[in-house]
This record gives sequence, C-alpha cells and structure tokens, in this order.
Amino acid sequence: MGVRTKLLEKDPKKLTRLVKKLKNKNKTLARRAIKAEQQVKVITSRARTLEDELKLLRYKLFGKKSEKYSVEDEKQGRLFNEAEDIQAEVEKERLQKNIKVTSYVRRKRGRKPLPANLAREEIIHDIPEEEKVCSCCESKLVRIGEEVSEKLEIIPAQIKVIRNIRPKYACNKCDGCEGEKAVKIASVKPEIMPKSIVTPGLLAYILVSKYADAIPFYRQEKQFKRIGVDISRADLSNWAIKAGKILDPFVDIFLEEIRSGPVVQMDETRVQVLNEHGRSNTSKSYMWVMRGGPPLKPVILYRYHPTRGGEIPIKYLGKYSGILQTDAYEGYNEIGKSPGIIHAGCWAHVRRKYYEASKPTKKPGSAEIALGKIARIYSIEKELRSRELSPDEFVERRKIKVEPILKDFKEWIDKKVMQVPPTTLLGKAVNYTLKQWEKLIRYLESPYLTPDTNRVENDIRPFVVGRRNWLFSGSPLGAFASATIYSIVETAKANGLEPYSYLKYLFTELPVTKVEDYKKLMPQYLDPKKIEK
Repeated sequence: MGVRTKLLEKDPKKLTRLVKKLKNKNKTLARRAIKAEQQVKVITSRARTLEDELKLLRYKLFGKKSEKYSVEDEKQGRLFNEAEDIQAEVEKERLQKNIKVTSYVRRKRGRKPLPANLAREEIIHDIPEEEKVCSCCESKLVRIGEEVSEKLEIIPAQIKVIRNIRPKYACNKCDGCEGEKAVKIASVKPEIMPKSIVTPGLLAYILVSKYADAIPFYRQEKQFKRIGVDISRADLSNWAIKAGKILDPFVDIFLEEIRSGPVVQMDETRVQVLNEHGRSNTSKSYMWVMRGGPPLKPVILYRYHPTRGGEIPIKYLGKYSGILQTDAYEGYNEIGKSPGIIHAGCWAHVRRKYYEASKPTKKPGSAEIALGKIARIYSIEKELRSRELSPDEFVERRKIKVEPILKDFKEWIDKKVMQVPPTTLLGKAVNYTLKQWEKLIRYLESPYLTPDTNRVENDIRPFVVGRRNWLFSGSPLGAFASATIYSIVETAKANGLEPYSYLKYLFTELPVTKVEDYKKLMPQYLDPKKIEK
C-alpha cells in the first residue's frame, strides 16, 4: 500500500472527491468514445458513398452505355442472394438436360431487298446480235428470261434557279382608258418569304438539315459552297428565325391539342443562350417539352424559358384536366396538386437509380433484385401492349399481373430502407422509390399511361444532339425560333410524316391559307400521300 493511498484513507472527503473526479473523467471519455465511434461511422459511410460514386463515374466514362437489363440478369443477381433460387436453378438445369431439341430449318441468309418506293433506272446488259444464234442449228435464239441484280446509287444534292417570268402587256395603239392600268401583268404569287431567294423546298431543306439531322449552319454553308452556291450562315440563321416567326401561330394550336388529350408528359433540359437581358452569358436557361393530344395523334411542343421554376408548367397546363406524367423534379409538384390533374411518376428514373447503384460492385446484390422486379413490370407492359385488347380489358389484365409485383416490391423497399445507409447509392435509390411510390403506381389506372416518360425524353433527344451546334441562338429570339421549329419537325415525325416533304408542303400552303385554317395543316390531320405528291 503506497503513501498516497494511506493518506487518502485518513481523509475520506478527499477520497470521495477523487472518486467523483474519476467518474466524471470516465463519463467524459465515454462520451468522447461514443462521439468518435459515431464520427467513424459517418466517415466510413461517407467514404463508402464516395467510393461508390467514384466507381459509378468511372463506369460512366469507360463502361458500356446501355442500361439494358434482362430477366436473366435478374435471375443471376438473385443466385447470390437467395439460397432457394440456387436449388431451383439446379433442378431446372437437370430437367433441361433431358429435353430433346427439335431440328429447324435455318433461314437462308440474303441481302435485304432495296425499298420498292425508290425510283428505278434499268440498264440492259445484252449480248451482241451476232451471238443470238444457235451454234448447232443456226436458229435465232429466243429470250427465255433474265437475271436481275440491283445496286444502290446516290445523286448528290442538286440545286437549280427558278426564274419566275411575268409577261407585261400594253396597247401599242393608244395610252389606254382613263382609270385603268395601261400595262397588264400577272399578280405576284403569295410566297413564304417574299422578296428573297427562298423557296419552300430550300427552306425545308435547311431546316430539316438543322433540326432533324443536327447539321449546324456553318457546315451547311460549306455544303452549299461545294455545289457552287454562296449562302452565308448569317443568311441561314436569319431565314430560320423568320421561319420561326411564320410558324408561331401553331404554338397555341399545338398547346390546345396537347390539353385535349388524356395524358400529358412533360420534361425539361438545359440550354445556354447568349445576350439574355439582365443575365450573364454563362446562365442556364431551359427548353421545356410537352407531349400530349389524342392518343393516336400525338403533338410535341417545345418552349424556351430562362428559368426552371414551377410557374412554367402552371402557365401551360393551368387549365388542363387529365393525367400529368413527369419525373420527380420538384418544379412539377405545384401543378400536380391542381384540381383536375392526376400526377403520375416515372419508373425509368427509378430504374436508373438502381442501375447506377449496381455498377460500383461486380457482385450482384440488392440493386439487381430491384432491377429484376422492375424488369418484370416492363415485360408485362410489352406483352400486353402487343395484344389487341380493349382499353378496359388492358387496364384490368395489367392490374392483375402487375399489382402482386408492386406489393412485393413495396414490402422489399420498406425493409431495405431500415437496413441501407441513406447516403449510399442504393440508399438513395430506395428512398427515391418510397418518396415517389404513390405517383409510380398511378400508371395502372389508365390504358394511355406507360410506366415511364421515355417518349417525351426521346422527344428531347434530337434537341440535345443538336444543342452543341447552336450558332444563331445568340439571343432569346433564336431560342424561341428553334423551339417552334423543333415542335413542327418532331410532331411531323411522331405522326409518320417525312419531315422534308411535310415542311415543303407546309411552306407552299401557308401563304395561301388563313390563320383560322392552320389547324388543317397540322401533321396529324394530313394524309401522307397528299404530301408526297
């Protein structure tokens, strides 16, 4: 026993104070330990999240770009997670070993025939007349058939000048009667762009090259020069902006058509526009896209706006009554609460979250299970869409097949949300799904709804491809023009019309059509055969 201990025994109060001090110190150390442990958990979770994000970024940079995921992929994922599935697969493989594979006739490989609608030029390759004699009896040979092979030729773009000549007439006997014109001449035919060299065909060609084929104006300038015509990119830009103004009356008509249908899909993408009033040239603006109208006569409308605020959907769909299907962007929440609007979600965005969560690790896990469940939802959709079912029958059968999958999926994510850290990619995917769940299951209620907004996302794609080539959007004027022209071109494509033929027909008819009759010129109300003439 030490001297200090003996002294403490003689002074109990001092001993009590020391014990209290040690207890407090112990509590402080315990709190620090708990805090340190919590910090380690946070840092570990953060490190795991960053590692997942890094792996995902590497995959996006260097991995395959397709997001395809088959039912077989789903099964493969479950082999590593559910023991009973392993036994089921083994049993299935054992049974398959006894299955006799019947023979089949392999189709003969051959070149795909050239389209019948292409113009044909026939070149006869015949033998000389002196060889059309039988070498045995010297009788004249008769034609018994022919061998035909087809080759594809291309004629580069041809350009010509149309000279509009209007003869002038006057009397050479007198100066004419008072009050009448002494010289008579035919009236000028209404033109799409009077006092310019532009024809309907030229304007259609320029706009289709730009907005359907994403060929920027500086390249078109070079192409025209190559065939002997000097048309500057400035001229091309000015004509496009003028065309946008001419087509502007269609915007209200398109919007009216969109709001007349049972479903509207909406999405937005960024765009940079220079010289916007009160904004720097690095500010982000947005192109909003809507798809709607009668189910078999779709209308696509692009609208440019400097902001991404929720007031934009309200501006266009404030009077709409029906289903609005969007992604989870919060800018759609306000319009989604409007009376008469049912707000549906998008399974493609959910799927993308799990797909990204599956990439950081090579070992299949929970993300693959989710992908498998979603794959079955899409498989059923595809199978039912391929049948000729009435709308009511389609909705009924889809509910019967999909609702059990959704019930199982909901139970699965309810469990996962308690097990997976919310900051991980998988945790974010699970929480995203839960937050959107009520909107996600609403697609089951309408035969006109699909699980996702992929159609309107596909409508955005041509704009995204051409976005880097914007040369005349140095002002909002150019962006507005582009929005209108994209609307016309994409709506024509969606209704099965060839864009060049449609635009040429449209620019021919517009000068002689009253604004109140423009609806008759919309792509969905025109017969393709009429345009091809």
